[in-house]
Amino acid sequence: MSPPQSLLRILGLSFGLAVTVGNTIGAGILRTPGDIASLLPNPWLFVGIWVIGGLYALLGANALSELGTMLPRSGGQFIFARHAFGEYAGFFVGWNDWISTCASIAAISLVIGESGASILSLPGGAAVAIAMGVVVVFTALLLRGAKSGNIAQQITSLAKALALLALIIACFMFAGRAHVAAAPAAAVAVKTSMFVAFMLAAQSVIYTYDGWNGPIYFSEELDDPSRQIPRAMFYGLLTVAVIYLLTNIAFLTAVPTSALAGSQLAAGTVAQALFGGRGEVLVRLVVIVSLPSAVNANLLMSSRVLFSVSREGLGIPAARRVNAGGTPTVALVSSALVAIAFLATGTFQTIIAIAAFFFVADYTLSFIAVFVLRRREPNAPRPYRTIGHPWTTGFVLLGSLAFLVSAVIGDRRNSLYALGIVVVSYVIFRLSRPAPVSAPSAGSYL
Repeated sequence: MSPPQSLLRILGLSFGLAVTVGNTIGAGILRTPGDIASLLPNPWLFVGIWVIGGLYALLGANALSELGTMLPRSGGQFIFARHAFGEYAGFFVGWNDWISTCASIAAISLVIGESGASILSLPGGAAVAIAMGVVVVFTALLLRGAKSGNIAQQITSLAKALALLALIIACFMFAGRAHVAAAPAAAVAVKTSMFVAFMLAAQSVIYTYDGWNGPIYFSEELDDPSRQIPRAMFYGLLTVAVIYLLTNIAFLTAVPTSALAGSQLAAGTVAQALFGGRGEVLVRLVVIVSLPSAVNANLLMSSRVLFSVSREGLGIPAARRVNAGGTPTVALVSSALVAIAFLATGTFQTIIAIAAFFFVADYTLSFIAVFVLRRREPNAPRPYRTIGHPWTTGFVLLGSLAFLVSAVIGDRRNSLYALGIVVVSYVIFRLSRPAPVSAPSAGSYL
């Protein structure tokens, strides 16, 4: 019997919550507070910007929930771009999302590898080997089927939450023993206007919140996507926001903002103040426990993107293959191999830097798609309708446009590379384009 050519509808709300938390919370929360403290040294502003970032992310989830429940098909924002703007937009968004997610797998795995190599006092090259091993282990696990992926995601996301809560509790319990003689030399507050500082801080915080859209990559695998997509994103985001707020308040309880300012690893600064030389080991243990959930989530997501792009006739025909357990095997193995190649060559950093432009552009297209589809398909089934549209959708759209402009201004070199990629991708699309395939109607997804 040939393997099924469709994904299995066997995932539930608990998976959606786990993938939201696991994909959102990464190394950013351990690093970003140092940047924010440099920009906003006032403790109230320091904490307040994390509240604002969480509210902005919730508004984004509010908009994408409409698209996700209207078009409940696994594959992420590729589905929305393909349906709203046509084949080339889908081709571009899908392939960019797949490649950048593979690069993220490499980056996250390398952080785990570096932490493991440091704790075990292994030579520098061992970090890459450990990172490759992490990718291979999770790929082998996920090949067993969607149920294994579900279990792994829930366990690793829970471990992440518990590790961060342990760090938070330690900050509150041992705050009195913190020793900070003076702000480190690097911790010099950025001398700029309050408005510019606030906008830069907001950008860093919103990037740290990114990942909340994880459930839309598995829409057709959820047993009740109409209810579970918005719930997974909203409840998951609220969980993330609480953890982020507690983490930052705990850091401020342990050390002043002047000690955090300019730190490349805020959690390390706090841990060293509390526990001295043992602090670095503590933070690296937190990293090792926390990041596997992101590796698992990104492997799952990248495989769904390549599978979906290929199923729509815009990718690799073999990547449509799904095993009896509901895993797109060729798409998963391809994703793992690309991540390993990035690790072997060290090129993932360049890919991620260039992809930052497209990361914002994808959200911009999705928010525009809400407006386009409301006008073009007013009677299409919408189990969830964006609350406050068009005002709330317009707000996050303007925000994403502002971030897009700042990404271009802030990194013109990589933005030019990104523009070149757009031109080349269109040429590739035209040369490789098969006969046009019409996107399914919104009703056929339900």
